[in-house]
Amino acid sequence: MILDALAPDDVDHGVVDLLGTWLPQRRWYPAKGTDARLSPVGAVHLTPDVRVVLVHARAGEVDVVLQVPVVLVDGDPPAGTDVAAVVGTVGGRTVLDAAGDARFLAAWLASADGPGADVDVARARVVTGEQSNTSVVLPGADGVPVGILKVLRTLAGGENPDIDVPRRLVEAGWDGVPAPLAWAQARWTAPDGEAAVGYLGVLSTFVPGAQDGFELACTWAGEGRAFGAPAAELGATVAGMHAALVRAFGTTPDAEGGPTLARALADRLAWATASVPSLAGYGDGVRALADEVAALPDTPARQRVHGDLHLGQVLRSAGRWFVIDFEGEPLAPLAARVLPDLALRDVAGLLRSFDYAAAVGGLTGEAAHAWTSDARAGLLAGYGLADDPSSTLLLRALELDKTLYEAVYEARNRPAWAPIPQAGLERLLP
Repeated sequence: MILDALAPDDVDHGVVDLLGTWLPQRRWYPAKGTDARLSPVGAVHLTPDVRVVLVHARAGEVDVVLQVPVVLVDGDPPAGTDVAAVVGTVGGRTVLDAAGDARFLAAWLASADGPGADVDVARARVVTGEQSNTSVVLPGADGVPVGILKVLRTLAGGENPDIDVPRRLVEAGWDGVPAPLAWAQARWTAPDGEAAVGYLGVLSTFVPGAQDGFELACTWAGEGRAFGAPAAELGATVAGMHAALVRAFGTTPDAEGGPTLARALADRLAWATASVPSLAGYGDGVRALADEVAALPDTPARQRVHGDLHLGQVLRSAGRWFVIDFEGEPLAPLAARVLPDLALRDVAGLLRSFDYAAAVGGLTGEAAHAWTSDARAGLLAGYGLADDPSSTLLLRALELDKTLYEAVYEARNRPAWAPIPQAGLERLLP
């Protein structure tokens, strides 16, 4: 079922007038520090008192449609209402931020598609600290978490990989992803006048006792504990994910083979050196490796991949791994994020993550080399990567591409971390 957003009414205009001061205080608001122009796009009426207001925010390069669920109550807010949830007053009615409100959650679940879940919305808990969306933990009647609802704050028409891919993986019989339990889609008129259909959010199975993969690896590195065994299990999990993605989406032959990847690597080098001129010193090595890749007679078929896989995108619970966050590279356009790619790109992302975990864990020198070598070997063994020159070369090229990206990112955002990708470049280009 697709929910229709109605044309903005007086209430929607009043709510948007309040958002000029309320939105900049939200962690997920994408136009902080600017004087954004806000206008109502429409609203999905879930009940007479619960609606999802769609807001067009435009400021500089920011041009997005935001989702603001609200509950309208007569008069003053009820006793005990969190002050931060009060947006303001419109026509004598108090406007409340509804993301964690039981009335919104009940209405959302009643309107959503999917198998659903038996949850107690009165015990819902909003996850603090999230940057781009709002997540709400929903327990069952016994108080034990059953699912986690992700309310997408920035809406876009079309496919949402973070919802569609897990759904397809579950349908393909793979259980290494938190299963989607409910999802909601809406139809609205975009600011350009075109009709758009996109997701409002998804309720996924809660993974109990989950540990963030990167935090876990950093802890083990800091304690000097070898990570090879869990890395091998992670490699097997990723191999299972890739096999399921093939079942769900199929494969696409790469007619050009090596030359395609070689050109992409050359383009990455040009972009990196333009951004960080000191990287030009690695140019000869990158070009030599690109020439080797271009000479490959063929490369594996391309397939749907995770697209942004690193240790922060996996969870460990009850002795096994789960993969999350299938949105792909966040800075890339959606059309690029859903294109088939080499499965080894996901493996390369995890290999790079081990370098970061060792550094954040406090390892340096030979200790860091020994820890990452053990983790790398474990991951590759668990994944079952063929031990042949072609696979080794492709993986090295993909890891180099990722490392050049990291070098630019760290130079721009975290100069203190710049030695991490620099050490990676020196290892990949001896």
